Amino acid sequence: MDIVIIVLAGILMLVGILGSFLPMLPGIPISWAGLLLLHLTAAVPMNYTYLGVTLLITIIIFALQYAIPALGTKYLGGSKLGMFGATIGLFAGIFIPIPFAILIAPFVGACIGEVINKADSRTAIRAASGSFIGLLASTFMEFVVTAIFFFLFLYKVWQYKAALFAL
Repeated sequence: MDIVIIVLAGILMLVGILGSFLPMLPGIPISWAGLLLLHLTAAVPMNYTYLGVTLLITIIIFALQYAIPALGTKYLGGSKLGMFGATIGLFAGIFIPIPFAILIAPFVGACIGEVINKADSRTAIRAASGSFIGLLASTFMEFVVTAIFFFLFLYKVWQYKAALFAL
């Protein structure tokens, strides 16, 4: 039974890494679920500190994913309406069935927010660029954390391989 759980946990880890690039999948929570599954096997002892720290990292990074595009908008001169537009665009982009909508929608949302704020087109494009850069930064950050979680998973499997794969 432990082998089945390890395989499922490994699948969750790989799906989590894919989820760092695919907006429909919450990559970090899926990866953390893989770590949790691994610790639910009989061979790997339950370490609440390990799981608690990784859960805290998961929650922080998951929240930052939605804040960073808005902060990028603000950093490059956007207003509160531009930040709000970038955030709305980020959420809308998740549900728009057009390729690359998750990349385009925050940009468009920040532009619309700046236009509503009566900014000129140069300021609106600059603020929207900040949203796009923030989105790329948050995607990269999520990929790095899911990759680290995957390496932690591999380390734990390797550390307890004798107990996990004992026949």
